[in-house]
Amino acid sequence: MDIYFIKQQFTLGAYPALISLPLPDPSSPDYIPTLLYKARAHLALGDNTSALTLVPTDTENIALRAVGALARNEQGLETLRDLCVEIEGDDEYEEWEKEIVQVLAATAFVRAGEIEEALETLNSEGKIGDEPAAVLSQIYLSLARPALAQKVLAPALKANPDALVLQLAESAISLLTGSQGTSGEPYAPALSFYNEQVANPSISSPALLVGRAVVRILRGELSAAQSDLEEAESILSRAKCEQGSSDMLAAMVVAAGLSGTKKGEADQLWSRLSKQYPSHPLVTDLSAKQLLFDECASKFQVPPRAVAVA
Repeated sequence: MDIYFIKQQFTLGAYPALISLPLPDPSSPDYIPTLLYKARAHLALGDNTSALTLVPTDTENIALRAVGALARNEQGLETLRDLCVEIEGDDEYEEWEKEIVQVLAATAFVRAGEIEEALETLNSEGKIGDEPAAVLSQIYLSLARPALAQKVLAPALKANPDALVLQLAESAISLLTGSQGTSGEPYAPALSFYNEQVANPSISSPALLVGRAVVRILRGELSAAQSDLEEAESILSRAKCEQGSSDMLAAMVVAAGLSGTKKGEADQLWSRLSKQYPSHPLVTDLSAKQLLFDECASKFQVPPRAVAVA
């Protein structure tokens, strides 16, 4: 299969379809890139074991070594730091390999809470590649700095306006800022991107459907959002990739809570999300707020009931 299509599938979150693809012959120039995207798809689905199985233990390819390090979570941090040093000013490696090392290292640093290190890794001198620019913009969004995120994306989009990874990152900025675009409708740029990509018959991506559902929730289109989420769940179920359903469940919780059509549905979905994905940002955030509320409530003493005096 053409490497462009494989990259497209990865960028648009068609991970179940990507991991089912056969690898080309080891002598093919597409072998290493395909292996990389398949391993990264497993990582995106939370299946680190399968990703490690794909990466040869004796590989000399620096991008594959970075994938293996990321799959080892915190145990791979030092390896990723060493790889970042190794690619600095070294013409031995191709540019795409260096970019993958930067992206994977920054991803690991963010997961470990080392935000400054992630920013330093991606803010290299000279032109920033498409995927590093997209990831860097997402880190700025996580810091509530949409202006910086847009500043990073603008030159990259100007140089390569057709890059899907940049368009996806731009849609995330639209989600955060509520950008109306030229149409005057809220979140129009994000909705336009997702509508276009979901309509692509060659891509079956639950991530795209979840993304469009989030846009529709923000626009108050709850019925349409729930339809997207049900379709995403069906794709994951058929592919037996339930481990990639955390964001889908989170969106389902919100949609069910806002619609209130089925009594207890939101509570049931919340129970699934909190049990299956206790480290999901929505779960950790609400759990922290619940603890804070309970702490404040314990310090509040209800005054005695007032008694009327004749």
